[in-house]
Amino acid sequence: MQDALGVAALLDAASSTLRSDPNRRGSSVHLPARGRILLTGDLHDSTAHLQVIDGLARLERSPDHHLVLHELIHGERLVSGVDLSYRMLCRAAQAVLSHPGQVHVVLANHELAQAFRQPVSKGAGENLELFDAGLEWAFGDDCTTVDEAIGRFVRAMPLAVRCANGLMLSHSLPSPYELDGFDRGILDRPLREDDYAHRAGSAWRMVWGRGWTRDELDELAALWGVRTFVLGHAYVDHGAEAPFPDLLLLNSDHERARVVAVDLSAPVATADDLVMESLPLASFGALHG
Repeated sequence: MQDALGVAALLDAASSTLRSDPNRRGSSVHLPARGRILLTGDLHDSTAHLQVIDGLARLERSPDHHLVLHELIHGERLVSGVDLSYRMLCRAAQAVLSHPGQVHVVLANHELAQAFRQPVSKGAGENLELFDAGLEWAFGDDCTTVDEAIGRFVRAMPLAVRCANGLMLSHSLPSPYELDGFDRGILDRPLREDDYAHRAGSAWRMVWGRGWTRDELDELAALWGVRTFVLGHAYVDHGAEAPFPDLLLLNSDHERARVVAVDLSAPVATADDLVMESLPLASFGALHG
């Protein structure tokens, strides 16, 4: 993972695979009513958790088994004072290539911020500076080659995975006060550069939103045909939480991290039921790291 041309080639190959997914329509991946999907929350460079998640996904057992990943970069643990979480993007890219059409890397706010040079901070400091320093430390003068490939990989990421049984996973949803001007048709069309614009773009609003309300969930559920939303982008102390009957929040990056496996051929469960069915990564040997 320290050869710039090799890393760039890996990321570009994964970008092509994400874009050519036969189940992709616009900025969404649509999965049929068969198989199984493993849903995760924010990972933030939790490499040990990703290793356990890879085993739980059981992708090699069936082409109808799926895995959703998001919020991979910008962890709190630094190496020699820099952020090397580009390696998580490489691991995700390798998974995409090993299981095309089964691994879905969904756009999240930290990936968008890094690719589009928008300030963001999480614990360890100003994340763009730390990430850039990590690329320079790893690749020296060739760091720009990797940085540009990361940008192309981020632009290839879908906004949501939508399942025939009414389940939808996205990193977040727009804040209620930012619905005015939000393009509600964004999931059904390819993303444009202006969608990523700071505060103004509809993709930006989609991945940065907080404070969801009952009225907003009802509107978007009716519009998009959703019965249960699954989101990250919120700290969940116990790893899984259901603030509404149709809204599950997941964290996969701390000591009480959880994921949930869903049977795509069955009617979608309520968020409360999904909390009960969620799996603590610590039970499978995962450490916070």
